[in-house]
Formats: sequence, structure tokens, C-alpha cells
Amino acid sequence: MIYVFLANGFEEIEALAPVDILRRAELEVKTVGIGGKTITGSHGITVTADIEEKDVTTDDMELMILPGGMPGTLNLEKSPIVTTCAEYCAKNDIYLAAICAAPSVLGHLGLLNGKEAICFPGFEGELKGATISEKPVCVDGKIVTAKGMGVAVQFGLTLAGLLTDKDVEKKIHDGIQCTD
Repeated sequence: MIYVFLANGFEEIEALAPVDILRRAELEVKTVGIGGKTITGSHGITVTADIEEKDVTTDDMELMILPGGMPGTLNLEKSPIVTTCAEYCAKNDIYLAAICAAPSVLGHLGLLNGKEAICFPGFEGELKGATISEKPVCVDGKIVTAKGMGVAVQFGLTLAGLLTDKDVEKKIHDGIQCTD
């Protein structure tokens, strides 16, 4: 199961572009509402999450995604379930992905120590222990980070490729008329 955590103030494109791409890859994705099922993004778009945070289980987790946005990132970091799941992923070699400001959550938890990572410019100091990458989407082992909303599609495609294969990633890339 892939869980995409949504907290009030999340960046809509950073969350929903990967959800769309991963579902096109025929992967099982659930959006998780932090604080309830109805969550409003940083640009006033309200979405209904598939499940609430109390319904998350790590039993079948294969990927956890944290979108950025403000104050969404701060609200994610306040959630005990987000912290517990992120630490679980890191300890159990499960993919853990964050984009924009959200890699700061991983940095604050010490999960980026010795890893290469990227984030939205200005948040580099929050990536404790990381080597800051120049890549727009950075994969270091099971940690995937991305710079911001402008690379949300590339972030989603990268995640789809990691969980399936490069042929599926290319098929979706070509099918959505993505240009490099």
C-alpha cells in the first residue's frame, strides 16, 4: 500500500500528481487525512482523503509520501502517526518520499543522515546530516526527495518506476505527453 499523507495546508500538485501517476501505474494508493477526511490545501482546494490517519497500518506499507506546502509540512510534522510511519519505513527498508518543504520532516527525525537529498530552496538547513543534491528528484536508497511543485510529475514518475519498472514509468511518461 502507498500512503500519501495530507494535512491542512498541503501543496495540492505535490500530493495529487504523484497519486494520479501511481494509480496510472495500477498501484494501490490511499490518501490519508491528518485530523480528518476533509483536508484543505495551501491554495484553498479541498479534498476528501480516502482514509483518516487512525486507519493507517504499516502491515502492507510499501511507500509513504509527504507533500510539501505551508503550513501543511508543519502540520504533518505535528502528527504522531506521520512520525511513527516515517521511522518505521526507515527502519524497515521501505520507500519514504518527500517533496518541497517536507524533506525537512525527515531531516528533523534524523532520517537523512548520510543521505543525498533535495528540498525547496531555503530549507536545506533543515535536512540534518544530508548532502544537498542538485538533482530535481533525488533517490538515495529508499529515500526519495524532490525540489518542489515544478517537479511533482517527475517525482511521481520516479516513484512509479521504483515500484514497478522503467517500462511502466516510460509508458506513463509518454502517455501523459511529458517533456523532459
